[in-house]
Amino acid sequence: MKTPIADFVREYSSSNAERFHMPGHKGKRFLGAEEYDITEIDGADSLYESLGIIGESEKNAAALFGTAMTVYGTEGSSQCIRAMLSMISSRAAAKGERALVVAGRNAHKSFYSAAVLFDFDFEFIPETGQESYLSCDAALDALEALVKKKRPAALYITSPDYLGKTADIEKISAICKKYEALLLVDNAHGAYLKFLTPGGHPIELGADMCCDSAHKTLPVLTGGAYLHMGERAWRLFSGVVREHMALVGSTSPSYLTLASLDMANAYIENGYRDRLFETVKNVERVKREVLRHGVGQCSAEPLKITLMPKSFGYTGREFADILIREKIVPEFSDADYTVLMVTPENGEAGLRRLERAVCKTERRAAIEDGPPTLSALPERVCSAREAFFAKSERVAVRDSVGRVLSSVSVSCPPAVPVAVSGERINEDAARLLEYYGTESVRVVLE
Repeated sequence: MKTPIADFVREYSSSNAERFHMPGHKGKRFLGAEEYDITEIDGADSLYESLGIIGESEKNAAALFGTAMTVYGTEGSSQCIRAMLSMISSRAAAKGERALVVAGRNAHKSFYSAAVLFDFDFEFIPETGQESYLSCDAALDALEALVKKKRPAALYITSPDYLGKTADIEKISAICKKYEALLLVDNAHGAYLKFLTPGGHPIELGADMCCDSAHKTLPVLTGGAYLHMGERAWRLFSGVVREHMALVGSTSPSYLTLASLDMANAYIENGYRDRLFETVKNVERVKREVLRHGVGQCSAEPLKITLMPKSFGYTGREFADILIREKIVPEFSDADYTVLMVTPENGEAGLRRLERAVCKTERRAAIEDGPPTLSALPERVCSAREAFFAKSERVAVRDSVGRVLSSVSVSCPPAVPVAVSGERINEDAARLLEYYGTESVRVVLE
């Protein structure tokens, strides 16, 4: 498969041209990649018009992923999420309506920032229970009843989620089609799912649009992402999608990132399925050995190992520290979980190194306590936009009970908030915030 962006960048780098254009390093080496770091010069195309080499590369990606249309982003899935929700809001506004989106409560904070920017309404998917704020187990019958009653513009789900749990996209898609709602999927952690056998990518399972963070599971530089469209979304938005990506994105996209997205097409075409198959087998073996050693797990996702080490006597953070001392760095940890993300680039040797580090750890008495239960969701008092732009102050979490949360302040990873802008913080939410290490929040000034 051709790599038109990468080829152009290489040719320009070797041309010995004097660069009287941005960036300021002029191709001279400081970190070592500067010679390939260019801007929208003649022949380089432009990300938000994509009539040349970028458009050609995007078509290559669409063919690999089996989508009606794929466009590139250089600011991660966050850019793509905001663009999807911008399009949904714009379509509703054209009808003189305000969009309603039914979403999983475990949505990434970029979903909530989009609610502030575009002022759409949202309601949460009914759940069967709540093991963690990072997951959402949809109660499908209750979800269908809600969609039938409310007739939302779209449903928005996160699958896979941060812990490696996946939603039943096919069943949720059927509900959406029945009631003419669009299905949007935050598939940031699952770009590789298309290339499994059988495949499990959201578009092939019935989603209308989804975002993939290519940089999370493919050999792409940080920020590289795809916004994919199925046939229904393509008919509605193909003419405006680049405008919405431009609305929420930088006018200076990284050509290093674009070139790495371009090269990923050739990487995928050249034996990736076989490498992925072998990696999945090795991950399954590690999961079995770790479980045999007594360390609990909860991830069903093929390339994610989510440890639950409290059963083994350690908090998630303590277990992460053990691994870090062995020069094994997890993706994320909190009080309950240690999350490790795998790709073929870890290799069998890397996975065996992980297995040895886990299996030589001494078992301790199990830790019985878990996160506080959120027995009742915080009350929604106003829209996310109203709360964000209201006068506000920062207070200690212990003093926030009864106050309305102004802005979502959460670190990434995992970038999933416990409470949402416009909600009145209750006792349960405050305990949960403190449990996960939040010391203060910004609340509406009353």
